[in-house]
Amino acid sequence: MSFFSRPSSSAVKIVAPSAEDSPKAPPSPKPSPKRDSTQRQCRNILIYGSCKFQDKGCIYYHPPREESPPAAPESPVPRPALPAEAVNAPIFVPKATVNADSSSGSVQATIPSQMSIPSSISSAQTDYETAYSEFSEEHDPYDPHVHGAHMSEAHSDGLVLNPYSTGTDAAQMVGFDGLSAMDALYTSHFTSVRQPLNYHLYTLPRPDSLANRYFISDTIREELQMRSETIHIAPAPGLNLPEELQGYHTITPLELIGGERRKFWNWYSTVYRAISSTDGVAYVLRRIENFRLMQQAAFSGIEAWSRLRHPNVVSIREGFTTRAFGDSSLVVVYDYHPNAQTLYDAHIKPKVPQFQNGRLQAQAPRLAERTVWSYVVQIASAIKAVHDAGLAVRIIDATKILVTENNRVRIGSCGIVDVLTYESRTDIAILQQEDLVMFGKLVFALCNNNLAAMNNFPKAVENLGRHYSPDLKAVALFLVSKPGPNKTIGHLSEMIGSRLVMEMDEMQNAVDRLESELMSELENGRLVRLLCKFGFINERPEFAREPRWSETGDRYIIKLFRDYVFHQVDDHGNPVVNLSHVLTCLNKLDAGSGERIMLVSRDEQSCLVVSYKEVKACIDSAFGELSRR
Repeated sequence: MSFFSRPSSSAVKIVAPSAEDSPKAPPSPKPSPKRDSTQRQCRNILIYGSCKFQDKGCIYYHPPREESPPAAPESPVPRPALPAEAVNAPIFVPKATVNADSSSGSVQATIPSQMSIPSSISSAQTDYETAYSEFSEEHDPYDPHVHGAHMSEAHSDGLVLNPYSTGTDAAQMVGFDGLSAMDALYTSHFTSVRQPLNYHLYTLPRPDSLANRYFISDTIREELQMRSETIHIAPAPGLNLPEELQGYHTITPLELIGGERRKFWNWYSTVYRAISSTDGVAYVLRRIENFRLMQQAAFSGIEAWSRLRHPNVVSIREGFTTRAFGDSSLVVVYDYHPNAQTLYDAHIKPKVPQFQNGRLQAQAPRLAERTVWSYVVQIASAIKAVHDAGLAVRIIDATKILVTENNRVRIGSCGIVDVLTYESRTDIAILQQEDLVMFGKLVFALCNNNLAAMNNFPKAVENLGRHYSPDLKAVALFLVSKPGPNKTIGHLSEMIGSRLVMEMDEMQNAVDRLESELMSELENGRLVRLLCKFGFINERPEFAREPRWSETGDRYIIKLFRDYVFHQVDDHGNPVVNLSHVLTCLNKLDAGSGERIMLVSRDEQSCLVVSYKEVKACIDSAFGELSRR
């Protein structure tokens, strides 16, 4: 035990120093009873210099105020006389001085006392002080969840922060240091936590020589990606919508629910998007609120419309009544066309004013006549298909006709009027005549850029004749004329026969363009199959009880070819990322070209000269061996 004993010579006796050995230390100040070691200092002291709630129960620490000696009165100094021109001089407004406190990390703006502050700024400052003081009494200012929720209310009048900016930038924009220590994701300035996709950054630039061979154009790709994103957007929480409705789920409103309500004839109507549980496809549900179905036979019109298929009519799937929304509602299901606009939103709705020639002018561009003719031909074709089926559209309005890609129009909300007005049955011939009149009013609205153009009929006709051709004017006047035996959709087709030929030519050209875009993606399937075979063969850990199966025999040639295609380096050892080289080699491999290449091992001790045809035979043999096992 002597090994573990403490040596006596190393022991040092510790005694308290005497008063004679050390100088007398000054007495420590008596700690304030109000301050606690864990108590934080009040933020109002750091920001404003004082806290108006210090004596009213503020729970944070307030340091004692230092009494400053009274300032000596200034001796009067004679001022120089000002010239008479100084009376009309502009008012000098000094800039604010920014004082930074390095210890606390706060930033405070100081304005000279001689500067007069506008009443709007002073009142806003007072409101902010009151809101911040009330907030600091009840909540911890260092809690980012609570802080972000309250500051969003104080700055929701027009402050929009950049979601991609750092906390320091955001703090400089707001003007206080509380936001610099917070994560920007905890703030509630944004209406949605989902950020829009950067479609132009989705793929890397491709070689120009291969742009038309293997990839579709950026315009079509971005359009398709935006549609896919729109379909998969989740509904906002707190809408109190039913989770399931007659086999449809993920119900999402496509228009504003609150505020001014939209009417469909005499009933309030709302449009939703929902996913079908049967096929997983997104559909549109138009709901008519507070509608009580008196006869089940009213759905016979929906069944007739569901059998109609036309490229310019939004197809109807089914209709039913439900009480899932808390009332008796009529719901009609249509095909969903994402990112579609109505004719009103696309062409008639007032645009945001823009500066032109130094003046703020409203944007009301006139619709091109070629576009108007395209709409007339498409809508006329849809009306003809509906009339030939013994039905009537009964609602041809700019707010119910959808515009999809490349001026493609589709008549929507069909069949609902037949159910709503089933009790008051009207002759189908009269309803078809009303379709032509509504069609004519739509043409006048598009040409005059005004839904109420027919309220001043002479002016509408004059404006149409001034800016458009006589043929279009004749068609519009024919549609709004009185009903007669010769006023049919067939007669209208004869009037626009030459325009039908032009529209058919444009449609065939559009089909050719889409086919060429599809041809650019046709070769990608072959390249993907080759890459899949590479993935099955290369770097396989073990096969047929041979751990080095992928490194021996013909598989060694495949490995060297993989390195030749994907793992090349330049003179400086940097990797060569050349998409043209990869696609060229894979195409020659798939075709089995007789061109020879030299494959060098990674240690540069051996090289093989083989052709693409021989490499393809090695790949087919190795993949066939895997498939047979």
